[in-house]
Amino acid sequence: MKFLLDTHLLLWAAGQPERLSKSARELIENPDNVLYFSAASIWEIAIKSSLGREDFKADSRLIRRGLIDNGYQEIAISSEHAAGVQALPLVHKDPFDRLLIAQSLSEGMPLVTVDPLLSQYPGMVQQV
Repeated sequence: MKFLLDTHLLLWAAGQPERLSKSARELIENPDNVLYFSAASIWEIAIKSSLGREDFKADSRLIRRGLIDNGYQEIAISSEHAAGVQALPLVHKDPFDRLLIAQSLSEGMPLVTVDPLLSQYPGMVQQV
């Protein structure tokens, strides 16, 4: 099955695997799953890291390279994804998370997240 992982899961999988829940670890390690990351997550890491956010201390280029080297597939940001944000209810104000939701809906794959707020969106959001 295909899954789009949210930014925190990507960061934890890359640098703090002990923070992953058992269900997140099982999903990530299942060889039958195809894991995707969004260019929006790399953008989010780059911006929040440069702003000094403690929970985003990572080199976005190294994270991206590591994800690709470990078999993750990248999803670019399209105008369809960007326009899809407008149709979403205002459950969450974070523009990166809203774009991830729009991508998940547009691409027809669940967004896997640790954020309980994101699971309030309609569609395929899986909280782990």
